[in-house]
Amino acid sequence: MNKNTRIADKEGLEKKIEQFKEDSAKGLHVVSDFDKTLTTAFVNGEKMPSIISILRDGNYLTSDYTSKANELYDKYHPIEIDPKVPLEEKKKAMHEWWTAHFDLLIKSGLNKKDLEKVIESGKVRFREGALDFFDFLNVNDIPLVIMSSSGLGGDVIAMRLEKEGKLHDNVYIISNSYKWDENGNAVGVKEPIIHVMNKGETAIQNFPVFEVIKNKRNVMLLGDSLGDIRMIEGFDYNNLIKIGFLNENVEENLEQYKRSYDVLTLNDSSMGYVNGLLREIC
Repeated sequence: MNKNTRIADKEGLEKKIEQFKEDSAKGLHVVSDFDKTLTTAFVNGEKMPSIISILRDGNYLTSDYTSKANELYDKYHPIEIDPKVPLEEKKKAMHEWWTAHFDLLIKSGLNKKDLEKVIESGKVRFREGALDFFDFLNVNDIPLVIMSSSGLGGDVIAMRLEKEGKLHDNVYIISNSYKWDENGNAVGVKEPIIHVMNKGETAIQNFPVFEVIKNKRNVMLLGDSLGDIRMIEGFDYNNLIKIGFLNENVEENLEQYKRSYDVLTLNDSSMGYVNGLLREIC
């Protein structure tokens, strides 16, 4: 086994894999986060926290956008990561943050061309093996639901996949998306607003993809945060394999992640385990 792979309960995982293999591809769908899960957390040694941070730090918008965005970050990020703050209080704060940031982006002149610049920056880089992952799911007709709380998610994810020729018909994106005018300027945000604390409440049943996956009740879930395991809440699955990407601070977080995920891929490494598991199941 790869040195960057950890399995919490090998015997339990093997039982799950056998159940997945009984139904093969026809019983399977994949639910995945995007930032730092399908993409790398580091590019050329530089940490890439999120798609929105690339826009924030890239001087693409008005001169005061970056300073105002950083003010919001400094105000709300400590609440996000403080374990002492109650969940409901965090949810309220995150909704305020995302809403304020969307309003700031629109007032700062966000245009579709800015999203193209983010894509062309080379800082949204797919994890090694991710392109093979997309192709394997497509060839085997396995739905891939990408659920992202990114402030630029729906639009940039689609553009990034399209750039690689991987926006296949089996890919469904549930994320924040903008309303655009005829000149490509952002004029609003589509509901519901998805933030880091409400992914589990963004019920898949409320989206058209539910009709595609409702009878595919074996689920492979991919995420990089402890909150990502909630993406499957509300879906009545038969079997679930959770694969986590622990990209940094491995020793400090390893035990907590092992309690939440069946398998861990460490140190921002490849999709090798995921791709191997898919081949075994199918």
